[in-house]
Amino acid sequence: MPTEYFLQHIWLIPLFPLATAFLMLLIGRQLPNKAVSVLCVGSVGVSFVYSAGAFLQLIARPVEQRVAEVVLFDWVPAGPFQTAGGVVKDFVAEWGLLLDPLSAVMILVVTGVGFLIHFYSIGYMGHEGGYYRFFGYMNLFMFSMLTLVMANNLLLMFVGWEGVGLCSYLLIGFYFLRKSAADAGKKAFIVNRIGDAGFLLGIFLIISLFGTVKFTELSPLIAAGGATTSQMTAIALLLFVGATGKSAQIPLYVWLPDAMEGPTPVSALIHAATMVTAGVYMVVRNNAIYQQAPMAMETVAIIGALTAIFAASMGLVQNDIKRVLAYSTISQLGYMFLACGVGAYIAGIFHLMTHAFFKALLFLGSGSVIHAMSGEQDMRKMGALWTKIPTTAKTMFVGALAIAGIPPLAGFFSKDEILWKTFSREGELFFKLLWVTGAITAAMTAFYMFRLVNMTFFGKSRVDHEVEHHIHESPRTMTYVLVALAALSVIGGWVGIPAALGGGNQFEHFLAPVIAGQGGEAHAAAGVAEAHHDPMEYLLMVVSVALALGGIWLARFLYVQRAELPERMAASWKGLYQLLYRKYYMDEIYDAVFVNRTKDLGTTLSAFDATVIDGIGVDGAAWFTRFTSKISIWWDTWIVDGLVNLTAIVVRMMSYPTRLVQTGVVGNYALLIVLGLLFLLGYSLRNPVQNLLQNVLR
Repeated sequence: MPTEYFLQHIWLIPLFPLATAFLMLLIGRQLPNKAVSVLCVGSVGVSFVYSAGAFLQLIARPVEQRVAEVVLFDWVPAGPFQTAGGVVKDFVAEWGLLLDPLSAVMILVVTGVGFLIHFYSIGYMGHEGGYYRFFGYMNLFMFSMLTLVMANNLLLMFVGWEGVGLCSYLLIGFYFLRKSAADAGKKAFIVNRIGDAGFLLGIFLIISLFGTVKFTELSPLIAAGGATTSQMTAIALLLFVGATGKSAQIPLYVWLPDAMEGPTPVSALIHAATMVTAGVYMVVRNNAIYQQAPMAMETVAIIGALTAIFAASMGLVQNDIKRVLAYSTISQLGYMFLACGVGAYIAGIFHLMTHAFFKALLFLGSGSVIHAMSGEQDMRKMGALWTKIPTTAKTMFVGALAIAGIPPLAGFFSKDEILWKTFSREGELFFKLLWVTGAITAAMTAFYMFRLVNMTFFGKSRVDHEVEHHIHESPRTMTYVLVALAALSVIGGWVGIPAALGGGNQFEHFLAPVIAGQGGEAHAAAGVAEAHHDPMEYLLMVVSVALALGGIWLARFLYVQRAELPERMAASWKGLYQLLYRKYYMDEIYDAVFVNRTKDLGTTLSAFDATVIDGIGVDGAAWFTRFTSKISIWWDTWIVDGLVNLTAIVVRMMSYPTRLVQTGVVGNYALLIVLGLLFLLGYSLRNPVQNLLQNVLR
């Protein structure tokens, strides 16, 4: 095997799941479930092996050489192209794959977590119809997501971007006979198209300004000042519109809670660990653009912070176990964008990675609970499950601690890194307010996650009598995955232990070359940071942990020790409770402002079409045609044919005398001849006769 075999064959990483997805399309219906499992889960496992091999070979290279690129073919050879600046370039978009520290982290997350979720799905989906179809969609998603994160240019990234959107639609609506699932799939697809329109416009603007979409070519052109600040701001904001759709940020977040209609493994893979993080990845990948657009970065930070606290507030009172996790996902994605907005791109990716571990764990854990509860998802009908499904309970408890930010679990390091980077930005009260928002969100996160844990696993049992007799732990194909993800939720953040806690933050050092303006200088900067720790960083760590512990204690107090209090509080603050429970009535507002108005517009256009287009244009033209045809018929009948007929009548009338003579009898003809001759003879002799008579009379 060549020394860098895996780096030379990174194009195989997305190809393995694509091949099995295509196989499911062709012959999946004829295959037994076991064969489907081996092929589809195995192909993702092989992709993970290749990803791990490529990662190891990449880190074996010197820091400045940690880039591997494989171009398969010229995909869009558009020829000579003149940029807005008047430079003529030969525009080519390649079908090429790029592996650098950023995409290496992403493919490990996608294939690693993806493999575990695929393995879990063997048990969870084993008794469902459409088994082959489910895994075909999942593997098509894996191909699309890997294409997205490995693309060496924006156009190919957009192919993967649209591919994951399509797969999201197919998987959310997997139970297509259920109207709510079909509607949720359509909602996700339409809302994401709104964001994608912004993404496309951003790509077009990049092409017009720089004449290329290749990442390795864009960064030097941007650094050389190839565009004005306003142009870079426009590009950054348009790209961010796409990110708000895919990563469920205000105002395009509304599709994600409804997406819980899909199977739980779908929620874990697509709507927690991978697809919804595509927007964060895209922003970090294009960090060179955002660093040239300060206003756009502030916008990203504000939207991220507002989304984080907004979604967390809705998660406080939800009763569907998966919807609590859905709002938690939206909130945590807001955290990641907050990091990107304050320039802490690596911290954002760090939280993306740790979040993939503990949120996949929590979603799969909720699926295990639902499996044990015979499909029940309402936490008000659970309770006291700790001893009945112990593996599920313990692993979900670990996941809840991780997302709450309790040290030394993974979530603590990534969340704390974001809060510290936000607070330590110099010069503006603005960043301190963002830190306050993030800190409050952290406390709310700890509260609603342990509200979920306590309502599900502790307190009095509220399980229906019929369901209680069927409660059982999930099969090993599911629990083994929960244990593996729980382990990752504990140790996954140790690669980013900050210098202030005695670590070297190797994760930051690894990703530093991908961030514009850092490169090889990152190590030197890190050395200075290690030598001089700000005492405020320790204080903020204590504050964030204290807030998390406070949220955990409050959830325990309200839902175990004084379980009657939540209902009394909801009754006392009915208006606030209803506002949060009904999700700020955002669905109703969107329906009233956008959905129903769009329907009204459609009704108006339909009426316009029926009245004006059809009534005047089509029906009017038909009436006019009929009217003119009647006039034409009248003219033809009475004028054209009338004149012809009149001529015929005149000819017929004039023929009557002739017809009297032309009898066809020879004797008549002879008589007429004789009479004619006599007439002619008489006419010729008229003068002599007259003279004779005159002489006689005289």
